[in-house]
Amino acid sequence: MRLNLIALLLLPLFLLTFLSAQTGNPAKASGAGQDRQHQPLADQQQEGTPEEMRADLEEGIKHVLLSQVEAWNHGKLEAFMVGYWHSSDLTFFSGGTVTKGWEPTLQRYRQRYQADGKEMGKLEFQDLNIDLLSRRSAVVTGKWQLTMADGKQPHGLFTLVFKRMAAGWKIVHDHTSSAE
Repeated sequence: MRLNLIALLLLPLFLLTFLSAQTGNPAKASGAGQDRQHQPLADQQQEGTPEEMRADLEEGIKHVLLSQVEAWNHGKLEAFMVGYWHSSDLTFFSGGTVTKGWEPTLQRYRQRYQADGKEMGKLEFQDLNIDLLSRRSAVVTGKWQLTMADGKQPHGLFTLVFKRMAAGWKIVHDHTSSAE
């Protein structure tokens, strides 16, 4: 029994010695002695207070949404679509219809807002709520409203699922309802 206890107490020392032999540097084995410049990007992004990390992640998502509003209001539908994941796995739910894929979603928007006799109007997002699920995923809810040239204001609600990818935050699922 006493030998088992001694072995258990010596295990951390053995592991530290083993790791330092593998890396050639005892400081590296324990993670000490590394400055920020030489840390992997993922480790650098974990630094800071939780509030600072949350604010940075939320800012990235807000940037996507503001870019979408700006693109929409300038009639640039393809630029608006940059906020969406360019994949056949993108999903868009609206009005009881499921649209799957980036290209079909773009075509849906074109038919609805850029076809003959259609207009895009001026887009606004309101009451945004960003719920960060992790450093790489979030759910965003809010209200959308269009103001058309004739004064009509179609509006509704949306739920977006965002994922942070190599290209930045992208919408991978959009569920939009309309109250028009």
